[in-house]
Amino acid sequence: MKKVSFVHMADGTAEDYQLIAEAMESAHNPLADDLLELLQKNEGHDIGYQVSRLEHSLQSATHAFRDDQDEEMVVAALLHDIADTIAPYNHADVAAGILRPYVSDRTHWVVKYHGLFQTYYYAHHFGNDRNQRDKYQGHPHFQACVDFCEKYDQNAFDPAFDTMPLSAFEPMVRRILGRKPGFDMSSRDVAA
Repeated sequence: MKKVSFVHMADGTAEDYQLIAEAMESAHNPLADDLLELLQKNEGHDIGYQVSRLEHSLQSATHAFRDDQDEEMVVAALLHDIADTIAPYNHADVAAGILRPYVSDRTHWVVKYHGLFQTYYYAHHFGNDRNQRDKYQGHPHFQACVDFCEKYDQNAFDPAFDTMPLSAFEPMVRRILGRKPGFDMSSRDVAA
């Protein structure tokens, strides 16, 4: 494999960065496999819930699918907690970061803020403000995130739920993560 000529990025040439761009274009190909494998590793993690983290993810995606959401949102529902076991306190940021190149601004925003919006259901039990999400009222994706949490996240902990199998979602994951990354890092509004 051809390598760049520099050891400091500041010394890179246009040819060096073209080489990297071409390598990155093919680098996302195994991402679907990696995330599906990580999702399956969540089978044994229940951290006190009545279902495993995998079952929660499958229930969330099943709810979204049965609510006629598009594939992007179904995949987001499946992967919204993908980082729960490796980044429990900022899992939403990590999941949103993984999905960012492949999904719309709306889906990215929903995944990024679902952790905060989900506190609506439990923050008051710890003496905290359950309405922390209200600081985002007026944002174009506010209601989409409220709906995501209400319809696909907070209600996905039922051991008796008729959950669709992971195999039903795998082709969707491959299609969404197989998209050509659709953003320009130089123009991305990081606060969006």
